[in-house]
Amino acid sequence: MATVPKVLEFYSGIGGMRYSLVKAQVNAEVVEAFEINDTANDVYQHNFAHRPYQGNIQCLTAADLDKYGADAWLLSPPCQPYTRQGLQKDTGDARAFSFLQILELMPSLSRPPSMLFVENVVGFETSDTHAKLIEILEKTNFVTQEFILSPLQFGIPYSRPRYFCLAKRKPSSFVNELFNSQLIQSPRPLFEHFGTLVNEDSSLQEDRHKLLQSCQPIEKFLEFKNHRSDVDVESAALMTGLSNDTPGTLKEDSDHGVDSSDQYYQYYVHPSLIERWGSAMDVVYPDSKRCCCFTKSYYRYVKGTGSLLATVQPIKRDKTSLKEQCLRYFTPREVANLHSFPEDFEFPEHISLKQRYALLGNSLSIAVVAPLLQYLFTEP
Repeated sequence: MATVPKVLEFYSGIGGMRYSLVKAQVNAEVVEAFEINDTANDVYQHNFAHRPYQGNIQCLTAADLDKYGADAWLLSPPCQPYTRQGLQKDTGDARAFSFLQILELMPSLSRPPSMLFVENVVGFETSDTHAKLIEILEKTNFVTQEFILSPLQFGIPYSRPRYFCLAKRKPSSFVNELFNSQLIQSPRPLFEHFGTLVNEDSSLQEDRHKLLQSCQPIEKFLEFKNHRSDVDVESAALMTGLSNDTPGTLKEDSDHGVDSSDQYYQYYVHPSLIERWGSAMDVVYPDSKRCCCFTKSYYRYVKGTGSLLATVQPIKRDKTSLKEQCLRYFTPREVANLHSFPEDFEFPEHISLKQRYALLGNSLSIAVVAPLLQYLFTEP
């Protein structure tokens, strides 16, 4: 009988990595999860009946890690040191220290993992932290395959490209060894078990042309599917909880109330925000086949934090004002759907609306991570 692999889940958040293992049908045991965010741990515990270790990862020693005897490490470290919007301090950012500390412990482990999985933002692949990761993996006898993939490539109408590093310690190997030490921007290696590398440039150009055609429409991911066209926009907007005098920010008393009787209306965008930021908004429709990445600041700010949904679909979209289209925010459940979280995923009641958006913005796409993990755990 095959031994069930043991897994350590670092920076576990609300459980996206663990849900990905389940979706991938990987028969593995998560022996411990690590997360410093108390609110994220409330959500993780609510869904998995297990509370992650909440101490500082930087305090872990080689002996601490060896005692778990884990076969695989799954890591989704903070992305802020590498984001285009951030200061890009890379290894000089304090939020990168814990990940660097874990990497530096690997050569001194008596029982190093046989598999490693790292997820981060696009841009990580050119960072000093990435260079350190590859250096240590090579030093500890790992072979790697790296990917930049988006949910759009898996039929999900959600543009969220991310970097992934898959590593196996020799003598283990990947199903498609031809892709070793490469950075791949196509999901084909995950599904092809033959040894000819398709020309990436031409295939990607063809994929871009057909990508949106293959995606499901956004309406399949919506919680509120029956939109009203007779909504009084001014009245609905006043119920959003958005401050009229401070565009883009929430009022203090609107942090809670997800289950209120006005659940539908609280997501409408105030007209004053449309007047000020309309030209910068990414507006999508139920039949759209793409939307922008949702950040942790979604619902607190309207500019550059994610798409807004038009609940009234005009015949001529380019000739109808945004105010007339009754824009609203995607609900947390809808954002979770676009992240491919399962139907039984839920937030504890005490988690505020603002916290739900922030936690989802820091999470990952299960539709992308699941096939990557299935590929990683598959032996030739």
